[in-house]
Amino acid sequence: MAKQKKQNIIDIEHLTVRYGDFVALEDISVHIKRGSITAVIGPNGSGKTTLVKCIIGLETPTAGTISIDGASVKESIGRIGYVPQRFSFDKTLPITVEEFLHLSVCGRKQHIKKDNINSVLDMVDMKVQKFKRLGALSGGQLQRILIARALLHERDIMILDEPSTGIDAVGERSLYKMIKSINEKKKTTFIIVSHELDFVTKYADSVVCLNRKLICHDAPEKALLCEGVKELYGSHVAVHLHHKH
Repeated sequence: MAKQKKQNIIDIEHLTVRYGDFVALEDISVHIKRGSITAVIGPNGSGKTTLVKCIIGLETPTAGTISIDGASVKESIGRIGYVPQRFSFDKTLPITVEEFLHLSVCGRKQHIKKDNINSVLDMVDMKVQKFKRLGALSGGQLQRILIARALLHERDIMILDEPSTGIDAVGERSLYKMIKSINEKKKTTFIIVSHELDFVTKYADSVVCLNRKLICHDAPEKALLCEGVKELYGSHVAVHLHHKH
């Protein structure tokens, strides 16, 4: 009989990160449900990026634990796709979207079937840009290609750090609709660092609000009515949420 999967895919327990006397995160406990879209919000310097770095193994917690399906972060790196806020590269580099997708993380070629590339490009609605030069893509198109690259390598957890940075309002809406579609079709778990409360109310299943400590972790309709969140973002948050339905 197959072992039943746990409801939570990520369990963070009493996570603390210190840099000398500075406390970046203090006693954070968060549980991310499998197949959910979780928004991580909070002001600048609240520890959002530090939390993400701990999940992907770029930071070592001072105290506390992170487990992914019961395994350590180190054992689970291959399951996590990460799309940074900014992806820097030489835009004059003569590499196409297809060629970029053929490259592995370490820069060496992998044997990836063209059908798989076409499939992920379809998912992110970028198939027509397959032979376009990477440096000629818009900010929104590049974000889609980075997501496609992670999906190509079968990542079942996707972490996106401010994915709408540098994208206009139309592109932003399109990007978040695409994320929701992938989440529903592939049951991919998304953790998205965002300042966009409109995205939170429309697409997120749960909200983690940080300000070095955990302010709240709940469904959007509850989290955005939390007094701590309203103090950070203003009372208009509650009004905006009431207009959702």
